[in-house]
Amino acid sequence: MRTRLGQKIHLLMEKWLPEKRLFLRSDTETRFIRLRPSTQLMAAVGAIAVVSWTIVATAILLMDSIGSGNFREQAKRDQFIYEERLNALSLERDVRAEEALAAQERFNTALEQISLMQSELLTSEDRRRELETGIEVIQATLRRTMKEREDAKTELAALTAEDGETGASGPRTAEMESTVEFLSTALATTSAERDMIAADAKFAIEHAEEMALNIKLLEERNDEIFRKLEDAMTISVEPLDKMFRQAGLSTDSLLKKVRSGYSGQGGPLTPLSFSTKGGEPDADTSRANRILGELDRLNLYRIAAEKAPFDIPIKSAFRYTSGFGPRWGRMHYGTDFAGPHGTPIYSTADGVVIHAGWSSGYGRLIKIQHEFGIETRYAHLAKIRVKVGQRVSRGQRIGDMGNSGRSTGTHLHYEVRVGGKAVNPMIYIKAAKNVF
Repeated sequence: MRTRLGQKIHLLMEKWLPEKRLFLRSDTETRFIRLRPSTQLMAAVGAIAVVSWTIVATAILLMDSIGSGNFREQAKRDQFIYEERLNALSLERDVRAEEALAAQERFNTALEQISLMQSELLTSEDRRRELETGIEVIQATLRRTMKEREDAKTELAALTAEDGETGASGPRTAEMESTVEFLSTALATTSAERDMIAADAKFAIEHAEEMALNIKLLEERNDEIFRKLEDAMTISVEPLDKMFRQAGLSTDSLLKKVRSGYSGQGGPLTPLSFSTKGGEPDADTSRANRILGELDRLNLYRIAAEKAPFDIPIKSAFRYTSGFGPRWGRMHYGTDFAGPHGTPIYSTADGVVIHAGWSSGYGRLIKIQHEFGIETRYAHLAKIRVKVGQRVSRGQRIGDMGNSGRSTGTHLHYEVRVGGKAVNPMIYIKAAKNVF
């Protein structure tokens, strides 16, 4: 059965692949190689397999090249958009800060004007009360003088009648006339003084009403300034507060630590404590103190942002090649950024260099200690541009990208450690994406 089946297969193969002979001739002899149908079939299958593998491998390489090119272009576009957003936010932040400072200056000027006008109003009120008291005294004096004048007239009339009866005109009559003349002159002078005091009182009352109107207008203007300042503080402080919370940092302890290192007082951000009436601060002063507190909080956030690694270590074009987490059965404690050899590497926050040299699988490694127990690492460098103990600032160039240590290609291995424990660096980078 097998023989017949084999014969049939052989005949079928001979039909399509007839037996061939390959002659090899030399000077002395001639040899040949017999190519059976089965041999030809195996050779054809092998050739087809090789060609197929070549086609598939070429297609895979082309697709990978196209995909890598698209990914690089997308990364470049994302980087360009990120930098534009960063520049726009920085410009907007500077504009907001200038507006806040200008509004604060206007507010201080308005407070000085209000204080001066309140002092003038209080002085005017005191002057009015003094004038009212003077008018009352003058009126009482006038009433007493008029009564004395009437009594003098009555006494003069009686004396005149008595003198007429006796037919004599003595020194007493002349004395009475002199007294009446003196009283009349005093009465006229008192009336003039009364009229002047009344006019002064009327002017003081009208001036006080004008001062009250001006104070009301200033209060409305101050309320508008307050609202603009409060809105500016909300826009400026809330994104920073959210950024730190997304990075897993306690904002209260963070600001407390920054404040302890910057504890000097004085200057325009010192809380207001004066009161024109000598009591507790009024509503405007309390409101101003709250705004000044938010300005202080914003300034502390700005300082803290410089000391925490919210920046990205590479400013030029790059490609993310590996993220934080398990990789090939092992834990990958950082994020890898691939780029050309020699790409500048920058510090992501202010700090002190605690290691700058070779470190086993890391190759050329830089470690920077930052505030709040944060440490950043920059590995596989081609060149180190800082020394141990050196203070670096955010955005300062510290090295060049390379391929030292255990590395499959040119890239930067970037780590962030908090309290000695590795955390995902992208938490900080993404938290600051819409802030800086």
